[in-house]
Amino acid sequence: MIRIAQPIIGEEERRAVLRVLDSGQLVNGPVTRELERRFAAEVSGTAEAVAVANGTAALHLALLAHGIGPGDEVITTPFTFQATANMVLATGARPVFVDVKEDGNIDESLIEAAITPRTKAILPVHLYGRLCDIDAIEGIARQHGLALIEDAAQAHGARRSGRRAGAAGTGCFSLYATKNMTSGEGGVVTTDDASLAARLRLLRSHGEESRYSSSILGFNYRMTEFQAALALAQLDRLGALNARRRQNALYLSQRLRGLVLPPCPEDEGMVWHLYTVRVPRDRDGLAAWLAGRGIQTGIYYPTPIPDQPLYRGLGYSGDTVPAARRLAAEVLSLPVHPGLSREDLDAIVAAVNEWTAEHAAE
Repeated sequence: MIRIAQPIIGEEERRAVLRVLDSGQLVNGPVTRELERRFAAEVSGTAEAVAVANGTAALHLALLAHGIGPGDEVITTPFTFQATANMVLATGARPVFVDVKEDGNIDESLIEAAITPRTKAILPVHLYGRLCDIDAIEGIARQHGLALIEDAAQAHGARRSGRRAGAAGTGCFSLYATKNMTSGEGGVVTTDDASLAARLRLLRSHGEESRYSSSILGFNYRMTEFQAALALAQLDRLGALNARRRQNALYLSQRLRGLVLPPCPEDEGMVWHLYTVRVPRDRDGLAAWLAGRGIQTGIYYPTPIPDQPLYRGLGYSGDTVPAARRLAAEVLSLPVHPGLSREDLDAIVAAVNEWTAEHAAE
């Protein structure tokens, strides 16, 4: 089976975790602090990074640290994993969905029309490892005095016009098992604001300024030393892993036929968390065909957030985001991870092209 995702775990990761076991310091230790220091310097290029339990916790804490709460609105994308909008709801605020462009990222040209007196933040997602037009979005946020929170869960190491993911605003990264670098579960929040970082650290540990003394309402969103050790070992080779993803994506783009391929395969700033094509006719048929030949695929994402039951119950509708609905009906992600061999890539190309050739005349 050629898997849609495959964590690359080696001896260094194993040794790093064993060193934590031997140390006896399993949480709130030097490994987590070292991960924060290096992640800030090497991934986001920010002054601060705060390690947390997972990417959802990163989003929740970032929103809370910016003071988002009941009565507020947060502009975000309808085409992503629901955690992005769910964490807006978790603060008591209301997500406002702005439609997307053909690459799946939020359409920055539609953002200003969605701003109201209640808007407090813009929360774009760097989908599939491709940065949004972050310069334009940052400009809108500054003009209107809004917080900018970047969902960079799929964009470790991604760049655009010299800007790094997680550097323009408050960055929220996931270290889930399938991400470009992993700690199994885990997350990181990045910022250049020292006071915001201090608030994030309070929020992730029950608001404790000192042991058994909470100054604000917080949570247990701490990262363990095991997670930090695994993430540090992954960080050492993030550049090489991303380079392999780029090579695999370019190889596919140069050979696949009959599909709408991802834009800009030569883009050095894209980190190809997912290689997502569009299949205008019979997407599910192609997925079944590939499964029958031992090739896993994924649909990211099959239902725009406003069309999901939770959000329909809150009065939302995907009628307002037609581009997201169209993408949800057509997208199909093919394997692109660093563990693929040349034989795997050739098998993917052969199977896809055989299917598209048979369906070309339909």
